[in-house]
Amino acid sequence: MNRKSFIQKSSILTGGLLIMKDLFAKPKDIVYGHNKMKYTLDKNWASKHTPNLMVKDCHEMVQDKKGRIILLTNETKNNVIVFNKDGKVLESWGHDFPGGHGLTLHNENGTEFLYITDTDKHQVYKTDLSGKILLTIDAPLGVGLYNKKEEFVPTETAVDSNGDIFIADGYGAQHILHYDNKGNLKNHFGGRGEGDSFLDNAHGICFDNRNGEKSLLITDRTRNCFKRFDTSGKLLGVISMPGACVCRPVIKGNNIYAAVLRSPGMDVENSGFVTILDKNNKVISNIGGTEPIYKDGLLQQVRQQDKIFAHPHDVCVDDDENLYVAQWASGKVFPYKLTRV
Repeated sequence: MNRKSFIQKSSILTGGLLIMKDLFAKPKDIVYGHNKMKYTLDKNWASKHTPNLMVKDCHEMVQDKKGRIILLTNETKNNVIVFNKDGKVLESWGHDFPGGHGLTLHNENGTEFLYITDTDKHQVYKTDLSGKILLTIDAPLGVGLYNKKEEFVPTETAVDSNGDIFIADGYGAQHILHYDNKGNLKNHFGGRGEGDSFLDNAHGICFDNRNGEKSLLITDRTRNCFKRFDTSGKLLGVISMPGACVCRPVIKGNNIYAAVLRSPGMDVENSGFVTILDKNNKVISNIGGTEPIYKDGLLQQVRQQDKIFAHPHDVCVDDDENLYVAQWASGKVFPYKLTRV
């Protein structure tokens, strides 16, 4: 064989080997999101570890100081499921929360407690991490706000450093109810009505201390925005989120994370995504959604772009800045994990 033929045959063989290598190479994961907040998706994060557990609606998730991921579902066979970050189930408990909806973790002098809202039972509970109920808050009847307990449908809580509890009545009369740590009503604000100081679907609430001043960040989901109040109920500002029916805000570092249940006017079953805002309250990434665009300082309407979620209801951000997404009315699926890239 002359040198020319040898080189030609060697090139063909090498090219064939490279093609075969490409054919058998592991496909690259699809990356979702924008700017520096991009993620890969694992839909089987938890389901591959949970053959004997069930969920109905996966409502909310938190991470405790041990690094465990705690999920609240309205499945009374196991209302609370505790995972490690690989999706392995560590424990499960709870049979008494048919309307388990809001899940808040609060560190009280080094000990962590959970606050659970139940939209079916019209109550809010403080529990330890094993599920023992330590405090129950019922509908505040007799103070001129509610005529019957069914009008009180709490969706979320935020707990202050002194133990005071702020309850968002997001599926009820839309009041924000301020209690002391013993469950005594101290104040209320919001409520249903027209104008920025009122609320419509006050679905989520959390404390926001990012600028060094304590404030409450509250969802006004029907109006596609977050609203900021001081703890006395004075409105401080509005963060407009056109096209996004946002669920509860979650603060991690300098960012706000939120599940977008759907976009108004779109197919309810297939229009959700996850949104991330920076320290200036500007949207910097939409996971499964359109790229955020601002014109004259105003966010233009956003919507779903990739059909990876059905009704995303909450986002948990772990200590590695990975995300876990709980979904409502989505075929009883376990939470998805989004790994930051």
